[in-house]
Amino acid sequence: MKNMTVIAAWLMTLSACAVHAQGEVPGGKGPAELVFQNGAIYTVDVIRSWAEAVAVREGRIVYVGTKAGVAPLIGPKTRTIDLQGRMLLPGFHDSHVHLIGGGIELAECDINGMTTLEQIQNALRQYADKNPDKKWLRGGGWPLTLEYGNPRKELLDAIVADRPVILDAFDGHSSWANTRALQIAGITKDTPDPPRGRIERDPKTGEPTGTLREAASQLVVNKIPPYTHDENVAGLRRGMELANSFGITSVQEAAARDRHLEALGELDRSNKLTLRAVASMRVDPAKYESQMAQFVDWRKKYQGKRLRAISAKIFLDGVIESRTASLLEPYLGGDDRGWLNFEPEVLKPLAAELDRLGFQIHIHAIGDRAVQCSFDALEFARARNGSRDSRHHMAHIQLFHPSDLARFQKLNVVANFQPFWACADDYIVKMTEPILGPDRSRWLYPIRTVANTGAIVVGGSDWSVTTMNPLDAIQVAVTRRGLQEGPGTPWIPEEVVDLPLMIAAYTINGAYVNFQESETGSIEVGKAADLIVLDRNLFDVPRHEIHKVKVETTYLDGQVVYQRKSDVHPKP
Repeated sequence: MKNMTVIAAWLMTLSACAVHAQGEVPGGKGPAELVFQNGAIYTVDVIRSWAEAVAVREGRIVYVGTKAGVAPLIGPKTRTIDLQGRMLLPGFHDSHVHLIGGGIELAECDINGMTTLEQIQNALRQYADKNPDKKWLRGGGWPLTLEYGNPRKELLDAIVADRPVILDAFDGHSSWANTRALQIAGITKDTPDPPRGRIERDPKTGEPTGTLREAASQLVVNKIPPYTHDENVAGLRRGMELANSFGITSVQEAAARDRHLEALGELDRSNKLTLRAVASMRVDPAKYESQMAQFVDWRKKYQGKRLRAISAKIFLDGVIESRTASLLEPYLGGDDRGWLNFEPEVLKPLAAELDRLGFQIHIHAIGDRAVQCSFDALEFARARNGSRDSRHHMAHIQLFHPSDLARFQKLNVVANFQPFWACADDYIVKMTEPILGPDRSRWLYPIRTVANTGAIVVGGSDWSVTTMNPLDAIQVAVTRRGLQEGPGTPWIPEEVVDLPLMIAAYTINGAYVNFQESETGSIEVGKAADLIVLDRNLFDVPRHEIHKVKVETTYLDGQVVYQRKSDVHPKP
């Protein structure tokens, strides 16, 4: 594996703080509180070593080594976990997730995973019947392949006509509204497209069809009362519970607003935050200049036990499927190149100011022009402010111009991929490749090429856009095939990656991007006992069956935050 940048970045930290397993250990002396043994323990340390036993005391790892060596730490009150051949890993890190919004969506009209109009209409009917007092019916998850990516308002009107309905697409970049919702928002055939948005229209009449792209969705959303604090807290709880069930012990909340910070802060202060969270505060194109001082205040206010507001999120472009991602050359079949939410003359000084203030910059960039402009802005910030340990990162990074691939390593920018998307699904085959052509499509999700440059690669889900389960994403990355496809020819086989790289992406590299690699991300003496037990050793599982592996138990600071009923039980 050539991912040497991350090794160089934290080798000195590890060598300085790590204590040899057989020597003095932190956290006092005496028996361990928790011991794991008789399993496949993959530490994800610098040399990617394996161990026979791990001991935990007061939430910290105090021993990693042989089974014989851990024996002196087992006392009468030690809980000894017999792994019975199962796998012990560091907890997973999701470097790009919408935990609160996704959790709220779970309680709404959740149509994620549905593929047919009939399924979605039935789900809406059932949701409307169960919620007769709701003034607005909201939900999300419809696929862009539905009705050729442009579902019409009449299809919703047939189910609910007397109340406004708005359903977000699975990717969060399009919305589908019924006639009542459009009326409340005042959207007619005479309504102009808002900046950086598009109202889809009937080609014959000019009437709005009901599908709204990017900023056009806000014309409706702005008419809806915002979620309450209690709703945000409830959404966070649901999102955390799901994350813990997938072995996730650390996240970067990808577009935090004040209400999200308040929910995270409340649970952190009450010691009910069951994962470590970095909040990436969303930069608003309409008021970014006034946000800088606010971000500084929030960074100080939300510096808690497990919460840090240290990152700023720039939402730079849209998505390829709806032709809103920003491209260097036009989409096939026209002159449209998409657009940027921040033009270069704004983006560069914005990045420089955020960097000067000490914020990590987290950029949503999908099209090759958005990726290139992101690099240009980060390079501009570095030239103006000097080099520092910023750990800026770009997320999604779907399409590249080949000349930009080496710039991650050159500029010390972290590559934040969502690997679950890297297969030839219907979106790629029917909606992406046909409007890019084969030459550009070769450079879709080039995870292996980027890793080979020495760049740091991390993994995120973008949930609720797609599954939050890291094991699903890891399987797609190492096969470049859909979960249910089984063995076969990979999509863009040059970009298939190996299992150690992907485990690192979701553990130690994920810790690195959140500035917590000395605290968590690997199983090493002195670090927090953020650990997961899997029911099988990933290295013994056929690649196309990795998604079948289950998380049995998730530990945060040595405490169980998730446990399956079938998990091994501690010996008394």
